[in-house]
Amino acid sequence: MVGKLRCVVVAVDGSEESMNALRWALQNLNLRSQVVNSENGNFLILHAQPPPTIAAGLSPAAIPFGGPSNVEVPAFTAAIEAHQKRITEAIMDHALEICAEKNVPVKTRVVVGDPKEVICDVTDKLQADLLVMGCRNVGAIKRVLLCT
Repeated sequence: MVGKLRCVVVAVDGSEESMNALRWALQNLNLRSQVVNSENGNFLILHAQPPPTIAAGLSPAAIPFGGPSNVEVPAFTAAIEAHQKRITEAIMDHALEICAEKNVPVKTRVVVGDPKEVICDVTDKLQADLLVMGCRNVGAIKRVLLCT
């Protein structure tokens, strides 16, 4: 990269593609300052955690417990949230290990919401110079169709 960047957001989701994108960013991008507490020159490792109902693939109200369909099941939601917290911690620990290997200081942030929305929101609010994300493993033809 020719110029030095002020803020780079790297979105990670635990996939090998996102971790490879993180490795690439740490190795190839120059920041103005690599001091963590500095306002300039920060890598932000961002994980977008889906809301519990998205993670479960269904709404708690749709679970057939024989009662009214609009009844929430707090224990189910709490169990999903606890499971998601453990997954998020594992993802962030892995990302931080990669950063430690490269000896690059980073900041981290976890946001809850629809990833396609919250990643854009955080990147916009930070006025990031660059968003780095992994890509799905799609073939050349499908990639061309997605990019057109």
